[in-house]
Amino acid sequence: MKVAVIIGYNKKPSFNYGIVDAIIDECDKTDDISYVLIDLYEDTFHPSGKPDNSELVKKYQNILKTSDIHVIVSPVWWFRCTSMIEGFLDQVYTPGFAYNFKQLTKTYGLPVAKLSDKRILTYLTHGAPAFPVYTLYLNSVWGRLRLGVYSFCYGWGLNPKNFNNIKFRQFFSIPFTTDKKREKYLQKVRKDIQKEIKRYHKKTK
Repeated sequence: MKVAVIIGYNKKPSFNYGIVDAIIDECDKTDDISYVLIDLYEDTFHPSGKPDNSELVKKYQNILKTSDIHVIVSPVWWFRCTSMIEGFLDQVYTPGFAYNFKQLTKTYGLPVAKLSDKRILTYLTHGAPAFPVYTLYLNSVWGRLRLGVYSFCYGWGLNPKNFNNIKFRQFFSIPFTTDKKREKYLQKVRKDIQKEIKRYHKKTK
């Protein structure tokens, strides 16, 4: 199993990189599990596409195509991921690579996912507590990514069975939590990866 881990954050060390380290650590424990880290800042990826990212985009698409699990890690800023992650989604998850449209009428179509054989895990970290995110703001970051991006690329529109390919975990009040609480969060990440590895081994038996 090959895992692609994508992070677009400029602060090392940080809890977000702690999540990445936990994922990599779990992958390293099993011989038939490998990983590729896409660090958008290290790659000097430009979220606007200027200067030209075309070679990086091809590289990233190949990594995603040859990986079984995709993992995105990002803090939430202004109810969205970082500009690096948003630019990555804009430039890498393109029609023809991540999805196509099946025409229904002259003006309407449905997205057909081209990454439906993959699984995607997303870890979002918030400065805000959970209550206002889930209530006042209607969990808008989760909703936009799941319904507006992942359902197109990983499946949902024409095949509801693929809805389970998408997994989210959100961590709240990160600047205000204790080290003990953060370690509990990281244990959840580790357990997620362990479950993915068990799922893979069960599938390939």
